Amino acid sequence: MRIADQWFVQRRVDDAITLITEPHVHRFLRCNVWHVRGRDRDLLVDTALGIASLREAARDLIEKPLIAAATHTHADHTGGMHEFDERLVHAAEATSMAEAEDGMRLRTSAFGAASLRAFEDAGYVFDTDDLLDALPHADFDPDAHTLVPAPPTWVVEEGDVVDLGDRSFEVLHIPGHSPGSIGLWEAATGVLFSGDAVYDGPLLDNIEGADIADYIETMERLRTLPVTVVHGGHDPSFGRNRLIDICDTYLTKWGAA
Repeated sequence: MRIADQWFVQRRVDDAITLITEPHVHRFLRCNVWHVRGRDRDLLVDTALGIASLREAARDLIEKPLIAAATHTHADHTGGMHEFDERLVHAAEATSMAEAEDGMRLRTSAFGAASLRAFEDAGYVFDTDDLLDALPHADFDPDAHTLVPAPPTWVVEEGDVVDLGDRSFEVLHIPGHSPGSIGLWEAATGVLFSGDAVYDGPLLDNIEGADIADYIETMERLRTLPVTVVHGGHDPSFGRNRLIDICDTYLTKWGAA
């Protein structure tokens, strides 16, 4: 497998928000990492796979104290959490992040037949066994890469607020994809960082830790949220009309519309 010239890429979304992604990672595991610049401190929403140093890749963005927030503790979102001193996660998944409980699987053959079939049934397409199309460096072994424990420094619950000085985000507990899934909601602007609770791609509710009843309640809640833009854990961002479409599709699927 070839060696990538650059592992992470950045795209400025607006004056304060930058999207960081790993283009050589299969869409299934390609996490959206969001850097939000604040007056007093910055926010990093999720931290990708930990295959290469996120902190080094984002060094031009990190100019003040920063808190890294995990929307949930699946490995594609928490691989780089250990690189940051301040680490936020919901109480329901605090132990998972502290003990690196989620497995790191960079080949489809490591999923097992039943799990792979569930991902394919959800809508993901896997053309090869490899979930990377390049390596970050010559010595990297996809089969040996593991999640590093990252004990949280801030365990949050519904209603807690992440204050950056000139803007603040309320923690929404929106389980379903995982027990401790959270969104970070800025009512003043209508911006929602939603993690994997909702994104414009195949949603996963048939994996370990998922709960369809919780997911239905989450979709009913999100449908009423007056968002202007949703920045999800995967795939492109979208507005309120698309959010309603996604929620309605999910609710109809389970007869809850």
